[in-house]
Amino acid sequence: MKIDLSNQIALITGASGGIGRAIAIELAGCGAKVIVNYLSNQTGAEETAEVIRAGGGEAVVIQADVTDLAQIQKLIESSEKAFGNSVDILVNNAGHLVERRPIEDMTLDLYEKVMDVNVKSTVFVTKAVIPGMKSKGQGSIINMSSLAAHNGGGAGSGIYAASKGAILTLTKSMAKELAPHGIRVNCLAPGFIEETKFHSTFTSPEARLATIAGIPLGRGGVPQDVSGIVAFFASSYSSFITGETFEINGGAFMR
Repeated sequence: MKIDLSNQIALITGASGGIGRAIAIELAGCGAKVIVNYLSNQTGAEETAEVIRAGGGEAVVIQADVTDLAQIQKLIESSEKAFGNSVDILVNNAGHLVERRPIEDMTLDLYEKVMDVNVKSTVFVTKAVIPGMKSKGQGSIINMSSLAAHNGGGAGSGIYAASKGAILTLTKSMAKELAPHGIRVNCLAPGFIEETKFHSTFTSPEARLATIAGIPLGRGGVPQDVSGIVAFFASSYSSFITGETFEINGGAFMR
């Protein structure tokens, strides 16, 4: 199966490293023109773009805080200006646990930060690309949930898990709303994916080993385990799939 995304413009939020970087490189390898969005890690974003260019692909790097509506609008305008057309593929990858904290100690500030980066960003970046996709009569939007949406997540991650659960529901609603316009919306729910800032920050070596011990395939995932599925959902091979969530967890959670 050869996925061809030639002449497609793909925007990946949070693409300066980890899963976002792998997705950007994967889609570029399939021929897409890629917008590498980042919040603060400019060096990482530029490295992502350089890998793409070294492989013969096209990439631009655009900084934007995707929890800020004005910056989202500028991101879309800059993306359209960079490649002379509207976005065909949106990957709402930006997200963060922010901090582990039990509900008993939860503050409004932390609650809002977690919900904003995971849910608000998905809603309003999606809103911003809809007009361009409608004008073409097609588009593919891929949202990023988590295994935590199913099992409640680890200690102190209740609001993060809730935000990722919201993404599952939003995906279905968006899919119904946008299907008449030829726009498909699907979701990925990764489990334990190594080589990411998330687990290097929030998962201890002991927790890593315990988690892997509970994965039937006997290993943690890597970003490329996610990026290939994104390419599938972005392509015509998934043209009759919308509103679905694809689990990527090595068998740790089976529906």
